[in-house]
Amino acid sequence: MKKINVIGLGNILFGDEGFGVEAVRRLEKECPDLSDTVQFIDGGTQGIYLLDYIESADAVLVYDAIIPPDFDRRIYVYADGELPAFIHRKMSSHQMGLSELFFVANLHGKVPEKVVLIGVPPRELELGSGISQAVEELLADAVEEGKRIINSFISD
Repeated sequence: MKKINVIGLGNILFGDEGFGVEAVRRLEKECPDLSDTVQFIDGGTQGIYLLDYIESADAVLVYDAIIPPDFDRRIYVYADGELPAFIHRKMSSHQMGLSELFFVANLHGKVPEKVVLIGVPPRELELGSGISQAVEELLADAVEEGKRIINSFISD
C-alpha cells in the first residue's frame, strides 16, 4: 500500500496565508475513509521539521498560498518536473523551506515518486483577518482537485 502525505503550509494568523492549512483540514473532513492510506498534516510554518513527512512518503500533495509571476485569481497545480522550477522562484513565504526540504530529501535519496503542489494567490494578509472571500471561493475547488490527485496517486 502506498503512503500518501498531504501537507498544508501556512500561517492561519495572517489571512489567506492560512490557505494551505485550511485546505488540508477540509480535505481531511471530506475523506475520512482514506485514513489508512493518507496522512493529513497541518504543516503550518514548521519548515525542516516536515522532512520526515516528505522522505517517508511514496507521494506528497502540498497546499500553500503562492504568488506565480503572472497570476490570476485561480487554483494553480504544479506536479513533479514543474515543481523544482516553481520552488526556486520563491513565490511564497514557505517556499524556501519547501525548497530546502526537497533538496535534503534528494541528498538522502528519498524524494517521493510523486509530488504535487496546489496553491492559490493570497488576496489579504492582514493579521487576524481570516481567509478572504476570494480565497474562500477557491477552497472547494482546491479540495476537489486534491481528491482527484489523491485518487490518481492511489491508482498509479
